[in-house]
Amino acid sequence: MSVVGDALQHGRAAFDRRAWTEAFEQLSAAELSHPDDFERLAVAANLLGRDDASEAAWDRACAACVDRGDPAQAARCAFWLAIGLMLRGEEARGGGWAARAERLADEAGECAAAGFVLTPRVLAALTGGDADAALALATEMVELARRIGDRELLAMGLLSTGEAEFLVGRTEPARKAFDEAMVLVTHDEVSPVLAGIVYCGVIDSCMEAGDLRRAAQWTEALQRWCADQPDLVPYRGQCLVHRSQVLTAHGEWSEASTAADLACVRLSEPPHPAIGLAFYQHGDLHRLRGDFDAAEEAYKDAGRHGKDPVPGFALLRLAQRNVEAAVAAANRMVAEHRGAGVLAAPVLAAAVEILVVSGDVDSARALTDELIGLAQGSDLPLVQATVAFASGSLLLATDDATGSLTAFRRACNLWHELEVPYEEARARVGVSRACAALGDHDACALELEAARAIFTRLGAAPDLERLDAPQSGSGAAGGLTERECEVLRQVASGHTNRRIASELSISEHTVARHLQNIFLKLDLTSRAAATAYAYEHHIV
Repeated sequence: MSVVGDALQHGRAAFDRRAWTEAFEQLSAAELSHPDDFERLAVAANLLGRDDASEAAWDRACAACVDRGDPAQAARCAFWLAIGLMLRGEEARGGGWAARAERLADEAGECAAAGFVLTPRVLAALTGGDADAALALATEMVELARRIGDRELLAMGLLSTGEAEFLVGRTEPARKAFDEAMVLVTHDEVSPVLAGIVYCGVIDSCMEAGDLRRAAQWTEALQRWCADQPDLVPYRGQCLVHRSQVLTAHGEWSEASTAADLACVRLSEPPHPAIGLAFYQHGDLHRLRGDFDAAEEAYKDAGRHGKDPVPGFALLRLAQRNVEAAVAAANRMVAEHRGAGVLAAPVLAAAVEILVVSGDVDSARALTDELIGLAQGSDLPLVQATVAFASGSLLLATDDATGSLTAFRRACNLWHELEVPYEEARARVGVSRACAALGDHDACALELEAARAIFTRLGAAPDLERLDAPQSGSGAAGGLTERECEVLRQVASGHTNRRIASELSISEHTVARHLQNIFLKLDLTSRAAATAYAYEHHIV
């Protein structure tokens, strides 16, 4: 056998072993003529991150199929070339190849490619928030796949079905679709390129919808899949992003930061679409730890790479005490993400937090009502916890301490069950403030102690600083004057403005002015919140 012939056989064998570098090198050195060999070369190049070589091989595979009079396989090759271009952001060229794939599929009649070519339309519908259109197309893909017995098309159709169901909050049908797709992937019943797409699509959806348990399980499976293919490039980086997200949620911030660092390196050359999410992860971790300058730069890097840094950037502005900028960011992100179903819950909840601090209780109430509506249509514990925390914040701001306590306690219990310690600690702070407003100062102290322990373990410096409240030059917490502290003590005792005026021998108008100054200095919006603050910072 010739050297060229040896290269072809070695390349095929290496492909079967998933030795992608060897497969690429050997197949590149061989004289290829069969469409299947061009496809092998295209797949190997794709999995090594060599996009130009992959594109050229898919092009040649498509041409070879046309020459052989096989429009069905030609359409499939054109489809994968189109998807590769679209994932790299080359929408115009990708659209051109998608149109060619559709034309070839029409010539072929009922075949797998006729279902695959629906994918760009599914993606467009999902991006536009039209879940019904996306679901109808996905259902068509699944039905065709089952009819002709094509497992690859079935996996793609099930992925699309799950994404459409999640978009409107139908979590149980979404889970079933995702789990069935993952059975095909984990049993090696689909090609490596499609396996990577399904892995990342399922994990992305689970993270966005707050299904942390499934996201963690599939992230571990993706790690094992990547480990079995050491020269794999595209999905190793995405796997690290997903791992960082899961670790962040579970309070392993150092490990999460390491994973995000490595993801940025692996996804940067050449730039991969997932790199924006990696930078966003960095931004969140820096913000939570109090390194606000680094967080801002990371969020900007995320934006430069196509990832809208919400809600993190808006929460950063709030942490920097730039309330005006935080409100502007909150209003913008709500306008853009309304209608996204349960996927909008984190954005709406962050906006509620910002609006409550700004004193815009009416707008916060309207968003909280939207969140409650989302929670009623979702059985995801994370969504329920997010909504409970937002409700607690609003109720405390409107002096409903009893309702606030119930909401914060529910949020705390749900976050504890989900093993998300940072959010559990924030909910405990809410419980403490509600307890203080109700006069149960022992419970207030216990909850604060528990929250402080969690924040300390995590290294959540900004939250610890808020608990400790820096001292001003006058010696009063939060920069309050001695008279303002006297007024605050009276408020914490449950006295009305008239009673306070009588006790301090001042007018009710003066009491109101002192209260306005107290709220402004301490970023508070209600007497209940002021009472909680007074007990937290030992003013009473």
